[in-house]
Amino acid sequence: MKKFIFCFSLLFLACPSWAAIPEHQSIMDPFASPQDVTRVCIGCHQTQATDLWHSRHYRWQGEEVEFHGKKQRLGKKNLLNNFCINIISNEPRCTSCHVGYGWSDGSFAFKEEDMDCLACHDSTGNYKKFPTAAGYPVYQKEQKVFAGKVVFKKVVLLKSARSATKPLSQNCGACHFYGGGGHAVKPGDLDRSVLEGDPAIDIHMNNPDLEKRLVCVDCHADPNKHDIRGALQASMATGSNHFSCRDCHGRAAHSKRMKSTLNRHTSTVACQTCHIPYYAKKYPTKIWWDWSTAGDKKRTVKKDAYENPDYSWKKGDFRWDKALRPEYYWYNGKTDYVLLGEKIDTTKILVFNPLEGSFADKTALISPFKVMRGKQFYDKKQNIVLVPKLFGKNGYWKSLNWQKSFSLGMEAAGLSFSGEAGVIETRMFWPIDHMVSPASQAVGCIECHTKDPEQKPLLDWQKLGYPGDPVKTGVTRYSEDITER
Repeated sequence: MKKFIFCFSLLFLACPSWAAIPEHQSIMDPFASPQDVTRVCIGCHQTQATDLWHSRHYRWQGEEVEFHGKKQRLGKKNLLNNFCINIISNEPRCTSCHVGYGWSDGSFAFKEEDMDCLACHDSTGNYKKFPTAAGYPVYQKEQKVFAGKVVFKKVVLLKSARSATKPLSQNCGACHFYGGGGHAVKPGDLDRSVLEGDPAIDIHMNNPDLEKRLVCVDCHADPNKHDIRGALQASMATGSNHFSCRDCHGRAAHSKRMKSTLNRHTSTVACQTCHIPYYAKKYPTKIWWDWSTAGDKKRTVKKDAYENPDYSWKKGDFRWDKALRPEYYWYNGKTDYVLLGEKIDTTKILVFNPLEGSFADKTALISPFKVMRGKQFYDKKQNIVLVPKLFGKNGYWKSLNWQKSFSLGMEAAGLSFSGEAGVIETRMFWPIDHMVSPASQAVGCIECHTKDPEQKPLLDWQKLGYPGDPVKTGVTRYSEDITER
């Protein structure tokens, strides 16, 4: 086995994404499995491997924190959502977007050799994980068919290993543009349009000035270790692993007309609120998902111009929309969270991640969100959210039997099912951080501080805790004057 030596920090942070790494071209191993590639990577990059082994990307859980009265780790592995609810008992399908190989059930051991380096570092564009193979690509057969029509061709592991470079945005998008089972389903501000060259979609990733154009890791790579900054829901729950626009732009970023007035806003208003006036700019995102209507194989399905269905017998009713205004709330970087097995109030809409922050909270900013709405199941006797087994043997997508699905899913989660399921309406907050518009397209002053009494302002001042438009009432919440840079 030939090994190669290279300074990984330069590879990850400085090397042009299109540049071949000379040392990688000497890799000669035939690679009987993807794990063989990982072993070669670890041979030269043990420090980076150790970092990744501890990371949220591999563990799908963050560091241990005090939450709801006990120390625990939070992440995709154990948090609930109102898309596919939870990965437990559905691992082979969900972990098709895991940076690892073989996470097929709760016994997965998280070995270093099972980490997937190529998911992030392949630059051939041909490395794809098979949707139901627990994180594996097609590497033993010449091709494999998914859903009877999508052909996945065999990945040439040696070619992918030799191509390894700094991660491309396409690498990140292979998972992050398709979370929730399809394109543009989950976040609303991350889909393939951000890489299609239009500066109006995202000025950071499509800047006409190539020297200013960013790729995902320019912001999200942790400069101190081989990890990713900005993990979403787990970070929201704990307030950890955050970074913001201010890290690059500072708090006095406005330097042209009205700079002092605009700079004062940064103590109250998140940058994204003004600079991302719309999300789902080109492609529709899912905004409603009702699991309770699933199961009707005879129902007529309508599709929009983007082939998004309004119904699936596997998943129920959907609604999609695009060019959406965000919803605005005070947010201090933390949320509460409903965890597996916790009691819920079934008399109210269930909010999975209530935001922390208010008018009185000087650390909170008015921030934009996609609010995902839907309906899903809970245990009527225990008042806890039900985790269904959807995928695989005896899963709902095979049996169309919710009782069996809930029994198996809850058993895998270490919980019980009383046998009586109810339906509850749910909400979930998804921060809007991408699809930054050019400055010329930012929200204008008049949109929030309208002079026309017939025009509804962009911000609902009363809902946010103000007595009215602060320009008219004089009631502001500027915490301090922001000095000029």
